[in-house]
Amino acid sequence: MHLERLTFILEVVGQKGEATVAEICAHSDLPKPSAYRLVQDLVSVGLLEPVTRGTFSIGSRLKRITQSDHSDRALLEVIAPALKKAATQYGAAFFLSRLRGKSVEIIHVETPDTGVSYLHPGLGKRPLHACSCSKAVAAFLPELLLTSDMEGRLRAYTEFTLTNVNDLEAEFETIRNRGFAECVEEIERGLCSVAAPLAPSGPGAAMSIGAAGSVRVFTPTFRDKLGTRIARIAQDVSANLGWVVAADAKLSG
Repeated sequence: MHLERLTFILEVVGQKGEATVAEICAHSDLPKPSAYRLVQDLVSVGLLEPVTRGTFSIGSRLKRITQSDHSDRALLEVIAPALKKAATQYGAAFFLSRLRGKSVEIIHVETPDTGVSYLHPGLGKRPLHACSCSKAVAAFLPELLLTSDMEGRLRAYTEFTLTNVNDLEAEFETIRNRGFAECVEEIERGLCSVAAPLAPSGPGAAMSIGAAGSVRVFTPTFRDKLGTRIARIAQDVSANLGWVVAADAKLSG
């Protein structure tokens, strides 16, 4: 348990680039005194280092071990331009999401600058069972798949929200087969979204990119076309990040 808590703190700080103890607590069930004590333990061995008073980043010792940077800032340098290009092309808001702890968050949104009307999905946490950005991640990470003990505890945000575990498991299988997830008015009436994981495995499986729009614009035909396109963008982004991704025959044709 102690090692799991230390690892979790490193994951949160590594993803955010910099984090306070309060932010670490917001993404976990750790009480503030425990989180502070664990952070100090990590600082003492060089795995974290203070940036300013109360704010910490990954320490130089850990950087030397991993020789990689998957912080939000580093990822956005590669991903944001691709999202901006897609937003302008499709006239819709495109987003980047990633797993933090046991929830998925939208951490960045690019919007079209062509004067078209669009819906902004907003930033922050999304439920695993009722948003395309979350389902695209949950479908490829077995440890996040919903279990029978969650039956009856999944919130219905609208009448279209799936709350039956068996139905959700069937949808996750569909997502794995076609490579992208959909959300059709499941979290908010009138709002649709489509998202794909950056990769089916490795670090990319904990992140997704997608687009959001109105149900009027995001028709079934448009969502199918856009989902395939987003999955291809995800492959390109993963390649630019140096991640080895197995090409999907359905998407490379």
